[in-house]
Formats: sequence, structure tokens, C-alpha cells
Amino acid sequence: MLSDLDNFYLKYEEPTRGCLLALRDIILSHNNEITPEWKYKLPFFYFKGKMLCYLWIHKKFKKPYIGFVDGNLIDHQDLLAEKRARMKILLIDIEEDLPIEKINSILTQAIYIYDNKINAK
Repeated sequence: MLSDLDNFYLKYEEPTRGCLLALRDIILSHNNEITPEWKYKLPFFYFKGKMLCYLWIHKKFKKPYIGFVDGNLIDHQDLLAEKRARMKILLIDIEEDLPIEKINSILTQAIYIYDNKINAK
């Protein structure tokens, strides 16, 4: 039997499904301490036990995005805050090649912030 996390990806049609699965793989391969979780009925990714980012579909733009939990602390021109105080999102255009270098750059910043928050305690 498939988990809710598995079913999340399977409920979408191509090319959205393939895009979400590729984003999952990019995030998980970025760092071996990133783990997939099912939280708030979405695929979340944790780093050292703390929420790092998640995948979702933007209601208005109908595009997949990566939501960064502490996005407000990440400085990147392509991240959108919209009406969120803490989170920022990176919209993904499924008609174009995935911006792998950009995603990895943002993930590197997010992990750096987490490591410094953890070490500051």
C-alpha cells in the first residue's frame, strides 16, 4: 500500500508529476541529512530534524513551487514572499528546464542558516 506521501505525487498528471518528482530528487540529493516527511498534508523536507522546505502547487499561477520555511532569512531575487511573513517560495515553470543550480544555491543558503541557528543555541 502506498503512503500519503507517495500518493501526493501520483495524483498529478504529467508534466506536473514529473516536475514534482524531479524537485523531490534534487532536494533529497542536495544533502544526505535532508529527509522526506509527510506534514500538513504536503511533502516536507527536513534538515537535521527541522523543517527546511516543502513542495506545493500555487493556486493562482497553477505552477509547482518549493516553499522555504525560513525564506525570510534567504536573500535571493527569485524567491517570492507574497503575503507570507516567514516563508518564501520559488515558482517552477514546468515548460522549462528545472533551474537546478538556482535550487541548489537556495538550499545551500537555507542549510547554512539552519546550521547557524542550531549552533547559536
